[in-house]
Amino acid sequence: MTVAIFSLVLLGAIFMGMPIAFALIVTAGALMWHLGALDWQLIALQMVNGADSFPLLAVPFFLLAGEAMNAGGLSKRLVTLGLTLVGHLRGGLGYVAIFTAILLASMSGSAVADTAALASMLLPVMRQAGYDVGRSSGLIASGGIIAPVLSPSIGYIVFGVIGGVSITRLFLTGIVPGLLLGLSLAVAWWVVSQRDKVQPMERKSWGEAGRALLDAALALGLPIIIIGGLKGGVFTPTEAAVVAAVYAVLVGAFVYRELTLPKLYEAMLMAVRTSAAVMFLVAAASVSAYLIAIANIPAEVSAMLDPFKHDKVILMAVIMLLVVIVGTALDFIPTILILTPVLMPIVKQAGIDPVYFGVLFVMNNAIGLITPPVGTVLNVVSAVGKVPLALAIKGVWPFLIAQLIVLVVLTLFPALVIVPARMLY
Repeated sequence: MTVAIFSLVLLGAIFMGMPIAFALIVTAGALMWHLGALDWQLIALQMVNGADSFPLLAVPFFLLAGEAMNAGGLSKRLVTLGLTLVGHLRGGLGYVAIFTAILLASMSGSAVADTAALASMLLPVMRQAGYDVGRSSGLIASGGIIAPVLSPSIGYIVFGVIGGVSITRLFLTGIVPGLLLGLSLAVAWWVVSQRDKVQPMERKSWGEAGRALLDAALALGLPIIIIGGLKGGVFTPTEAAVVAAVYAVLVGAFVYRELTLPKLYEAMLMAVRTSAAVMFLVAAASVSAYLIAIANIPAEVSAMLDPFKHDKVILMAVIMLLVVIVGTALDFIPTILILTPVLMPIVKQAGIDPVYFGVLFVMNNAIGLITPPVGTVLNVVSAVGKVPLALAIKGVWPFLIAQLIVLVVLTLFPALVIVPARMLY
């Protein structure tokens, strides 16, 4: 009965057009009323407590790092490096998009920011070169969602705080799955680009490649600093976010000299707006998570999943299928906030590694960013690249299927995630 009330009130509020954060608060109120303990002061107090978290400070700083990279010329130099190294290959601009997406993902952790940067810089070039616009848009959108999977990731931060899982371990464990997503895109692009008759770009000389590498060297140093610092225990994920933001601002302003005061103000404004939305969602979700625990909803859901508990892999497969379905209707952060307090007790009870589950859970939700009908990242590509949304949806399917295959393989063979991660700890 409690699960039914939770689901019906939440879905009803969402379908009525209520913002997700307010829908979560209303759902918490409905659960309180059902339990005979409606107290609006408790809701307010729990919202404050939920947002009062030191690890969550990493969110605004990583967002600022991503905005500063785009405004300060770091992202542009990574694109230039990609064009120099692999632009001459058949379908070369597609490989440039994938290569650059992986580099950007290793620095910012924001799918929307990375996708906007890639679409604004590469989509006009691909259109001019004669590439299929819909397919190019789909590739860029699929490349953008590597950001939440490859550390540093805002998704890992939110999941780690809500689920009580080590964010550092999530960051390190996400490296191999993120690279596998990029590899899957390269294979899918190789397959679909074989029938294109686009003239490859002229091969750059070794001198030009060296100059491009030297120009992008400081940008390439950022992920090395972040991962090296985390692995070496030099700083926490929150401190890593501050280092990333300061590094991106200093390099963009004083080395590349493209990050002017007006651009910095705009970057900070964008980071603040996005951070405010995320933090309000976290605050609202903390109330729902509190009531989910009080109402013992995980136990009810666990009872529903009893037929699948005899095998960890089967249980993971069922949970991943559930998340895929939910991800087609809900956005990235709301899905993590709603499902984490429900699923984590079940995962721990079944003996599944919470870090392994967290990485696949975030990956699954990231893939949801390019699945219709919501597809937030598809909408970003459509808006930035001025491409009809229907074309972007049509073009994304080969890459969506490739990334779903990676998710399925990692679900069926957990050692592919767990073993490399243990080598990095």
